[in-house]
Amino acid sequence: MIAAYDRIEDYESADYLLETMPDKNVVSWNILIGRYIRLANVEAARRVFDCMPERDAVSWNSMIAGCVSVRDYAGSLELFSEMQNAGVKPTEVTLISILGACAETGALEIGHRIHESLKLCEHKIEGYLGNAFVNMYCKCGNLSLAWQIFNEMRMKTVSCWNAMIIGLAVHGYCEEVFQLFSEMEESLDNSIRPNWLTFTGVLVACSHKGLVDKARWYYDHMVNKYKILPNVKHYGCMIDLYCRSGLLEEAYQMIKTAPFTNSDVLWRTLLGACRTQGNMELAAISFQQLAKGQLTDGDYMLLSNIYAEAGRWDEVQRLRSEMAYLHVSKQAGYSKST
Repeated sequence: MIAAYDRIEDYESADYLLETMPDKNVVSWNILIGRYIRLANVEAARRVFDCMPERDAVSWNSMIAGCVSVRDYAGSLELFSEMQNAGVKPTEVTLISILGACAETGALEIGHRIHESLKLCEHKIEGYLGNAFVNMYCKCGNLSLAWQIFNEMRMKTVSCWNAMIIGLAVHGYCEEVFQLFSEMEESLDNSIRPNWLTFTGVLVACSHKGLVDKARWYYDHMVNKYKILPNVKHYGCMIDLYCRSGLLEEAYQMIKTAPFTNSDVLWRTLLGACRTQGNMELAAISFQQLAKGQLTDGDYMLLSNIYAEAGRWDEVQRLRSEMAYLHVSKQAGYSKST
């Protein structure tokens, strides 16, 4: 009944039943923790967790997953350590959450220890757990172990293929990305179909190597064969590639066709490239487009530097006067001490 009331968000009735229960068990406490986690109130969940007379694996899993959901990765790793000290055996759900935290924090040692412990007990790494390991190793930069787990998995989901493709792309293994994409398309598993994230990884690989024609082919392949509507990440990859290849006009034409209301990041990419290429005309257009939203001090300084390098000091003075009038202050540079 408590769980049912929670499902329909009648928390008053749920709390009343919880208070009037003659004997509260661990399940009833877990329901309350689960509610707070769903509401993203991890602090309230932790208060309940701390006062529980007993906890089971579900209690720990809920708290760990809750910390991960609000990006408190350090908190999730600390809870995992406490769980082990309490002698509670982690489940696959626990490990998937912890591997996600390891991936985001670069805690390779913890993730590798989990991997070694599973190998000692001959636990088969498949499904969501396999995906979590591939993702963790890729994000922590250990592509050899990511490959090992990927190749040992009998059933690979689209998420698993994507994790491997993106991991390879980010670390510059572009030919391997193209080969893996081909294998993915040729897979006999009908459920394996490239999605928008797959093509993001492939376009990142093209951008790393400056492969403009190849990127165009994959972009058209995504749209024409798989009917995937390009999102801002796909546009971002293509614009970045065009700009770094000096194809500013192509970048400009593509941004103009972008179906997004907020394409500031694309215009800033073009504005930055205009300084490298000394293109004042497109720089001015980019700045005007950014002015429709919220201009930053960096936007002003970029355009000012472009004019300065071209000897257009009247324009430099105009921009600086505008910055002063609008109280746009230049952010001072700083270095982080280690």
